[in-house]
Amino acid sequence: MPDPTRPRGRPRTSPADPEQHTVVALDRALALLEVISARPGLSLSDLAEQTGQALATTFRALATLQARGMVEGVEPGPLWHIGPAAFRLGTAYLRRTGLEVQARRAMDALVAASGETASLGIVSGGRLLVLTQSETRQPIRAIFPPGTLAPLHAAAPGKVLLAWADEDLREEVLEGQRLERLTTLTITSPETLARELLRTRSRGFALDDQEQAEGMRGVAAPIFDGAGRVVAALAVAGPAFRFGLSDATRLGAAVRAAADGVTEAIGGSAPEDI
Repeated sequence: MPDPTRPRGRPRTSPADPEQHTVVALDRALALLEVISARPGLSLSDLAEQTGQALATTFRALATLQARGMVEGVEPGPLWHIGPAAFRLGTAYLRRTGLEVQARRAMDALVAASGETASLGIVSGGRLLVLTQSETRQPIRAIFPPGTLAPLHAAAPGKVLLAWADEDLREEVLEGQRLERLTTLTITSPETLARELLRTRSRGFALDDQEQAEGMRGVAAPIFDGAGRVVAALAVAGPAFRFGLSDATRLGAAVRAAADGVTEAIGGSAPEDI
């Protein structure tokens, strides 16, 4: 029998002002996490200014979050990004909301229909982060282990996440970052990438024509939440000798239909301009 004297949940009586329940230092640390997730790559002084906190307070909060793996300081600077522990917490939320479960069904169906590997990716620290994959049994195949990171501009799911991202993230990639060349076909011109993102939105899916890895092609489409914000990208990728450019439209449409199904299953909705 439960002990009636053991405290459970919260006090029986609650103050009228909900803010009286909060822990100030924790609230400040969470505010930093929110800013870093929205605008990765900011410096200590930038974060202090963005959150209205003193430099010393901001530094102590960042040091605590870094010790827990919630943020990472990347040199030079350091510049601050979301850490792997935050990713683990985020994936727990995704499991609870059903995104990963619904995407798994869609990925398995895409593998069966296309014969290629399917994956699910999100934005983390200004890069593409693979959450999960469904591998084909083909002896030569694309492989994206969970936790794999890639530049947003070079991969089909990264282009999707950029194409429907908020303006700040797009501007950061197009104007504030050097577009790394991974292959001879990687887009490294901000102007060319901007046009590619417009084409992606127009057709409803993105294409990676050997831009992330020589000899590999992929297509990806967006998954949206209830507010019409892109939360993930569903992708299919395979070797170019089996995945021709002529297959891109057919597979792109199939991936888009599968992504739309995941959006609907998690209670999301596409923005009106798509």
